[in-house]
Amino acid sequence: MDDRVARFLESPALSDSTRRAYGVDVRQFSSWLSSRGLRLDDFDVRAFAEYAAELGRRRPKLAPATIARKLAAVRALVRFALGPERVPDTSFAPKRPRRLPEAPKLEEVDSALAGLEQDGPLGLRNRALGELVYSAGLRSREAVDLNLGDVDFEQELVHVRGKGGKERMVPLGEEAAHWLARYLHQARPDLARGAENALFLSARGRRLDTSTLRRLLPHPHRMRHAFATHLLEGGADLRTIQELLGHSSLSTTQIYSHVDGRRLRRVYDRSHPRS
Repeated sequence: MDDRVARFLESPALSDSTRRAYGVDVRQFSSWLSSRGLRLDDFDVRAFAEYAAELGRRRPKLAPATIARKLAAVRALVRFALGPERVPDTSFAPKRPRRLPEAPKLEEVDSALAGLEQDGPLGLRNRALGELVYSAGLRSREAVDLNLGDVDFEQELVHVRGKGGKERMVPLGEEAAHWLARYLHQARPDLARGAENALFLSARGRRLDTSTLRRLLPHPHRMRHAFATHLLEGGADLRTIQELLGHSSLSTTQIYSHVDGRRLRRVYDRSHPRS
């Protein structure tokens, strides 16, 4: 069991943050199986249901999102170790309350990005990084993982490597292109300490890490929400937003449908003769 857990957690398909979270989850599941005299090969729908029920009874009470993540980790482990045919069709995860993403207004985005600009190469780097995160709707890890060759100024595109090794091309906005060009010509040469291929460098010339991004933008995911929300308010459809965000399923993107609903209402009120 431990060997299979270790091999699963070493899978390159898992991001570092997912690997850390799943590491705790699958080891807890392994201990639960052992306490009942079961092996991973004994896993079936009944065992999955019993484990899900136990997670629901735990004290202190686990949040629905936490239970869903733990069950997702078990499903991923079973798929890896036993094959997809052994993964139960039923999720058993509790329903999570619908949480609408909190997206800053355009004025807030402008203010936050302007606040990143300071004197010196780090100030230019920070502004370029913030502009790109908002312009392309990037996750923190996606932003810091970018390499020099991932930005195509001629085609106005950014090559992004997302979760699970999935890749996508995202348009490069004019404002982001302006600040990136300034950073590359005026700031990055002063930060470079060798043959580092990373687009964004630290003060020591190494690839920037996500903790630095979180210090600059305490909630960088809000910029991703702003990216999606502002596009929807501007008339983009959910399917396009799904592709730009790199969501595997449209159901993930549909959390933004409340924004689309408001836009449709405004269009209706403006256009329908009996609105």
